[in-house]
Amino acid sequence: MLRVDKKISQSLEKIDAINKIVGEKFFGQKVIVEQVLSSILASGNTLLVGVPGLGKTLLFQTLADSLNLSSKRIQCTPDLMPNDILGTEIINQKNLKEFSFIKGPIFCNLLMVDEINRASPKTQSALLQAMQEGYITVSGKNFDLPKPFIVLATENPIEQEGTYPLPEAQLDRFLMHINITYPDEYTEKKILMTKSYKQLNIKKLESKNLLELINISDDLPIGESVADFTLNLIRHLRPESTRFNYIKKYIKWGAGPRGGMALIRAAKARALLRGNLSPSIADIINLAQPCLRHRISLTFEAQTEQIKTDYLIKKVCEDLN
Repeated sequence: MLRVDKKISQSLEKIDAINKIVGEKFFGQKVIVEQVLSSILASGNTLLVGVPGLGKTLLFQTLADSLNLSSKRIQCTPDLMPNDILGTEIINQKNLKEFSFIKGPIFCNLLMVDEINRASPKTQSALLQAMQEGYITVSGKNFDLPKPFIVLATENPIEQEGTYPLPEAQLDRFLMHINITYPDEYTEKKILMTKSYKQLNIKKLESKNLLELINISDDLPIGESVADFTLNLIRHLRPESTRFNYIKKYIKWGAGPRGGMALIRAAKARALLRGNLSPSIADIINLAQPCLRHRISLTFEAQTEQIKTDYLIKKVCEDLN
C-alpha cells in the first residue's frame, strides 16, 4: 500500500484547488473537467470534440496557466506543413557546411492542436511519433520533447468540408476522446449573466510536481477484480471473443490491448484525483466511453440502425457488472 506523505497531500490539495477553479470557469462541466484532468494526470493525449463556442480553448488556457506548463497553440489548416509543427533546419551562418535546427511549437509541455482534422494526413502523421514516443526525428536526429508532453486536440464535428478524418493509428494515440455538448438551460443562463472571468490567484504547480503526481498515479496498485473486469470489458467489445450477439452484429473491430492499458491508466488518475489509492470498477465504468469510443469501428448494420458506440460500451458494462 502506498503511503500518502505530506508532500503528496499538498500536491493533491493543489490539484483539488485547480479542479475547483477550472470548474468555476466551466459552469456545469464537472464531468468534462474531471476527465481532462484525469487524462493529464495519466500523461495522456486528449481529443475534445464539440461545436465551436463551448469553451474548448478556454479550458486549454486555464489548464496551461493553472498547471504552470509551457504551452503552444497550433491552428490547423490544409496548408499546414509538418515543419510548421516540428521545426526546420537552416544553414549555419558561421559554418555553411552545417545546419542548425530551429525548434517548432511542438517543444512545450501542453500543445493545443486546434481543429486537428483540418490538417492534411502528412501533417497529422508528424504528431504520431511525438504523441507515442515523446521525441521527434528530423533528418535522422532525435530530439527529446519536454516532460510532461501532452497534446490537447480539438475537432469540429459539424464542418466536414476541407477536413481529413483522423486515421485509426492516430486516434489510438489519444488516451481519451471527450465529447463536449451544449450546457443545460440553467448553466447557459449562468454563463450569459457572467460579465467577465476574474483573475483568480492560486498556488501553481511546478512541472516537477505534476511529474511526481503522474508517477504516483502510474504506481497505484490494481486489484485483481478491477483488472478482470477491464479485461472482460475489452474482450467482450470484440466480435471475435464476445459472448454477446449484439456485439458480433454491430462491431466490426474493437479496441486492442493499448485500449485496455489506457483505461487502466485513466482509472488510476481518476482514483488519485478523488483521493483514493486504488481504482475501482466504478472508475473503469465511468471512463470506459471516453477511453474506448474512438478505438471501436461499427458495422454497416450499426450505422444504418443508428446504433452508437457509447450505447454498446454502456450495455456491455451493464451486462458484465
